[in-house]
Amino acid sequence: MIRIAAVGDVHVDKDVVGRYRPALEELPDRADTLLIAGDLTRHGTVDEAKCFATEFGGLGVPVVVVLGNHDHQSDQQDDVTKVIEDAGITVLEGSATVLELNGHRLGVAGTKGFGGGFAGACASNFGEREMKDFVGTAERYAEDLERALKSVECDALVALTHYAPVPETLVGEPLEIYAFLGCYQLGRSIDAAGAALALHGHAHAGSERGRTPGGVPVRNVAHPVIKQAYNVYQLLSEEVDTTLVGAR
Repeated sequence: MIRIAAVGDVHVDKDVVGRYRPALEELPDRADTLLIAGDLTRHGTVDEAKCFATEFGGLGVPVVVVLGNHDHQSDQQDDVTKVIEDAGITVLEGSATVLELNGHRLGVAGTKGFGGGFAGACASNFGEREMKDFVGTAERYAEDLERALKSVECDALVALTHYAPVPETLVGEPLEIYAFLGCYQLGRSIDAAGAALALHGHAHAGSERGRTPGGVPVRNVAHPVIKQAYNVYQLLSEEVDTTLVGAR
């Protein structure tokens, strides 16, 4: 069995340092790894990245993250990434890592992702160059995710994104903004690679549970949705689906 702790949208700044740490100190007893689904910072500055590294570094379990749209706000994403990686945290963008956990190999492939919408209400790669560029960005992120997912050999495979791969986990958000919260291309890539679990954030008013068209369980782990420091899910257990096992 592999126990995966997950959260997203922690938006760390100076005033947040210390808020998550008491629960994080318990991680080695509760989970084998921590995955964070983007929006690590509030405005994507180096100082905020240092605060994030202080809060989420040195936890005694591997920590793997993707950036979110907030982490790109100040156009310092490369510097933000370096600060976080220097703290021993793995940052994925169109890439993957394999973790050796409890005698199993957990593969994690990640990307920020992008918007664009879902079947029946999505942007089309047609018309103005600006629209083609918008849709092309979503497709590029999805293609990178699929390549990363397919690149790893492991016992269990997880897709980690910031933007949502399905609309079900957006329920609670205004329908008008679904196109800015995720895109169907991410779900298509997750199905093509045969992931066991997909984790995302971004949709603060969304819902926790959904599935891709191919049946992969999807979990929205944005902190405002799960309302705790992290949720824990089980893979390679007797349960058919991922299972919430509790966290504070």
